[in-house]
Amino acid sequence: MDILYPNSAGGDVHQKTVVVCALWRDGQRSRQETRTYQTTTAELLKLADWLDSLGITHLAIESTGVYWKPVYWVLESHLEVWLVNAQHVKKVPGRKTDVSDAEWLASLMKHGLVRPSFVPPKPQRELRDLTRQRANLVRDRTQVLNRLQKILEDANVKLASVVSDVNGVSALGMLRELVAGRTDPKRLAEFARGSLRKKQGQLEAALTGRFNEHHRFLLKHALTQLDFLDEEIEIFTCEIEQRVAAPSATEPPTASMSYRRAIELWDSVPGINERNGQVLTAEIGVDLARFPTAEQLASWCGVCPGNDESAGKRRRGAIAPGDRPVRKALVQAAWAASHTKGSYLQALFYRLAARRGKKRALVAVAHSIVISAWHMLTNNEPYREPQVKLSDKQKAKAVRRTVKKLERLGYEVELKPLENVTVLVGG
Repeated sequence: MDILYPNSAGGDVHQKTVVVCALWRDGQRSRQETRTYQTTTAELLKLADWLDSLGITHLAIESTGVYWKPVYWVLESHLEVWLVNAQHVKKVPGRKTDVSDAEWLASLMKHGLVRPSFVPPKPQRELRDLTRQRANLVRDRTQVLNRLQKILEDANVKLASVVSDVNGVSALGMLRELVAGRTDPKRLAEFARGSLRKKQGQLEAALTGRFNEHHRFLLKHALTQLDFLDEEIEIFTCEIEQRVAAPSATEPPTASMSYRRAIELWDSVPGINERNGQVLTAEIGVDLARFPTAEQLASWCGVCPGNDESAGKRRRGAIAPGDRPVRKALVQAAWAASHTKGSYLQALFYRLAARRGKKRALVAVAHSIVISAWHMLTNNEPYREPQVKLSDKQKAKAVRRTVKKLERLGYEVELKPLENVTVLVGG
């Protein structure tokens, strides 16, 4: 077996220690040595000096929880560190020790039998931390709203049955009045704004419940949590916008475009707004050189179908595993795009949902978005609606399908073709 990296090492990372096995050549002789270091910064610097003294050029470590991060951050400036998927380096059973794990990783690294996972540059990592923490805050806020709704149901206050959003201005105004001790339904209904004022009679009936001091205490603290989370989300949003607006402080030196420009390109896609564009830019980045093709980017995002074929038969396969925050953002964008009237993505969604179901159709739309995004970010061009013409075979099939539908409804159809009409996919 060919040796691709003669001076390499493998590391088994834990919370307190890291066991490293180094393989190197001393003249014509192969050498091996294993050492254990603490994961404190001082100890990791000693590990870096030891690897430098042996001439180690590559180190493979498993992505173990978050414990790999300090090891990677310290060593990345001294040698090339490969973060490998633990599922890809399963060992032979019966040899489960820290030392044998390190030796196995070093051997795989030496012969080039592992693939490195992508670890973005520091500016992108920091931007990604901000967008992920904002997503956590939004999720916490949703949980608080659900608890608030439980409080209202326990008090038999049926506000959610009348208003479309308990988090709206009108509903929050009524809830704050309840916390202040004013429980007169007629007076509370006066806080309705806009079109909700037409439902004052329904509001009075919905706000007549058994709201007492216990419910007031719970509701007060739920609203306090809601205000706190709103403030935190706004703080993180401002910080993200500042990072994006300061290219010199956030972009990698080799980036071909700014983060701001990448967000603008994402925003040009139907179904994607600026906040979603920030998430996708923070997760994917602006330099797509590590994705030679659009299909590879779709696979990394986890929005392409699985590949499961045996004996010439293609079996049903789940979608490929990928970056979960990216996949979540893309599916949300696909759902929004399916409601964008007149768009190619909406036509694609309804065409596939009719025979494959809505969930598969959403993944297909997300896949289409990723393919378009790769070309947009590579060529620095905004999104353009695809103009895909139907082939004669596709046109004939669509005609037969439409005629059969009309005949089942009791109509006799007579077809008369029109001249100079271009039929597009989904049109």
